[in-house]
Amino acid sequence: MRAVIYSRVSTLKQSTENQTLELRAVCKRNNWSVVREISDNGISGSKGRTSRPGFDELHKMISRKEADIVVVWSIDRLGRSITDLVAFMAELEAKKMDFYSHIQAIDSRTAAGRLSFAIFGAIAEFERCIIRERVCAGLVRAKAEGKKLGRPTNVNVNTGVAVKLLREKGASIHSIA
Repeated sequence: MRAVIYSRVSTLKQSTENQTLELRAVCKRNNWSVVREISDNGISGSKGRTSRPGFDELHKMISRKEADIVVVWSIDRLGRSITDLVAFMAELEAKKMDFYSHIQAIDSRTAAGRLSFAIFGAIAEFERCIIRERVCAGLVRAKAEGKKLGRPTNVNVNTGVAVKLLREKGASIHSIA
């Protein structure tokens, strides 16, 4: 099994070496071949993918399916936002990749690990539903306030008059378009 190790520390005074050493040992015990070690040094987990070059590279490796399992020291090394973590787990699941977190003992190849994945999926679905409810409530409020919804028209007054005249003369909508 091809493994990619990802590690992160929040300050430049820290080192990812302890994480990496232990994760190499985990890979060796499980007979996983490490294809890449990626780290972000001195970058907070609250930063998004664009601010974390290593994390961005991890996402690219996942999308190219260059590994079979992502190995991390702890889930919080991936990020601090539950939304980002859920999206990350969904990305792994979509690519049929496994996940291992050393501190939380999450291994998606096990029943308990699959349960963790399912919980992340349920949280993602719940969040999507909450967002949809908020959007729908906002649309209802906007309509009640008399706001026009949808894309703005690109038809100016002159075009509108011309279309109306052509329709009155019996031209088809297709020919007018």
